[in-house]
Amino acid sequence: MMSSLNISKQHADDMFYKNNPFKPKSNFISKAINPTDKLNFEDEVQLYLEKNPNTQHVDIILHDLNGHIRGKRIDIHTLKQLHKGCYFPLSIYAMDLDGKVVEETGLGKYIGEPDYLCLPILGSLKPCPIQPESNAQVYLTMREQDGTACGYEPRNILSKLLTECNEQDYFPIISAELEFYLYPSDAKADGYTFASQCFDMNAPDDYQALLDEIEHIANLQGIQIVSIVSESAAGQYEINIPHSADVLKICDQVMSLKRIVKQVAKHHHLHASFLAKPDLNQAGSGMHFHVSLCNSLLNNYFSSHDLHQPSPTLLKAITGLIELMPASMAILAPNINSYRRFQIGQHVPLEANWNINNRNVAIRLPCSDQQNQRFEYRVAGADCNPYLTVAIILTGLLYGLNHSLEIKKPSHLLKYPDNHIFLPLNQLDALNQFKHQSFIQKTLGKDFCELWHTLKLAEHQCIYNKMTLSEKNWDI
Repeated sequence: MMSSLNISKQHADDMFYKNNPFKPKSNFISKAINPTDKLNFEDEVQLYLEKNPNTQHVDIILHDLNGHIRGKRIDIHTLKQLHKGCYFPLSIYAMDLDGKVVEETGLGKYIGEPDYLCLPILGSLKPCPIQPESNAQVYLTMREQDGTACGYEPRNILSKLLTECNEQDYFPIISAELEFYLYPSDAKADGYTFASQCFDMNAPDDYQALLDEIEHIANLQGIQIVSIVSESAAGQYEINIPHSADVLKICDQVMSLKRIVKQVAKHHHLHASFLAKPDLNQAGSGMHFHVSLCNSLLNNYFSSHDLHQPSPTLLKAITGLIELMPASMAILAPNINSYRRFQIGQHVPLEANWNINNRNVAIRLPCSDQQNQRFEYRVAGADCNPYLTVAIILTGLLYGLNHSLEIKKPSHLLKYPDNHIFLPLNQLDALNQFKHQSFIQKTLGKDFCELWHTLKLAEHQCIYNKMTLSEKNWDI
């Protein structure tokens, strides 16, 4: 096992591509099984049990709109029948951050909490983070009553967008960077100071053991971790996973890593936080995606001979991303806390812009050789849903590539105020722009967008309706 802190932040951002040249395959996209394809999952179960004969229980999992795990634990005998499917209520996709169904969505009691068929996702049967020798987990995907993919499920939304991209001979290649904080379980995040430093190679023994265990469990699940880096704030870390043409699998792995980190931290009597801004006095946590675009012949559309002269296709893609970015904030920053992260001086973008080798902008073109040229999308927080975040990135790509837009200049050439596109810095403004952005509404689906808008308004109102201690102490 490699040392979990064996690489500096300077190199971690770029080594996905330098050490992993393009080898995409257009058939990499993960799919849910069809009822007529049941033997595939039965074979997967048999092979898994041959390798893990002591398995007793399996967590069957769906992810709601906030990326929270919803599901239940079954015994091994029930797993062998899972190819037939199981049932969960559609209202899972109407749950807020507290796990309560938002009735305003119309998916709860109003329609009688109907159950929908859920099928296992091939390739997702893996060991659990805790007691992996006896516990496993498998991801599910929900079907509509007519057997089609559920339009509210984030993974299905991303899958649909990937199909649209592939039909236009666009095959995205992505990698992910995920930031989080570690705290003693009995410590309050706000104001707590942990003795670690940026690029620190010497984690305390307890934390090093935790980081090593995270890597071990990730390996058991087939997740390659390029590096775990000590980040800019005390107690903050970043996990980097390498690029892949299997975009759905990358997002699955991000969700798996969040569960691994949380459960392993708890096992070590620590608390892992993926809040975008767990401490007002420390840097926020982001989820960055590196994105390239290939055709079916494995040629990178973004390649150019000179990094300082980006390819026309890359510039068109960047322009589309920037045009849609203000409205995209409703997805990228999905709750009130998300907007606390956007502060001056924290390497967090405050406007929709781009530049080369600059971490202050929303879209950064990192140093790279010609074959592996890409952009880094730096807006989303660690609290985002990765399926929806990648979906909104692909939406921006398609918008730029399929429309004749005026190419956006790099940030250092924006000399006049009207050249700047500022991002909404509160959730209500973002939701309003999201609601009225027609291309996003059409691409993600009108029903989903209405659901997201209703759910997020309810979450915002729930927090807004709570009286703060400061208000109670005002001498008025």
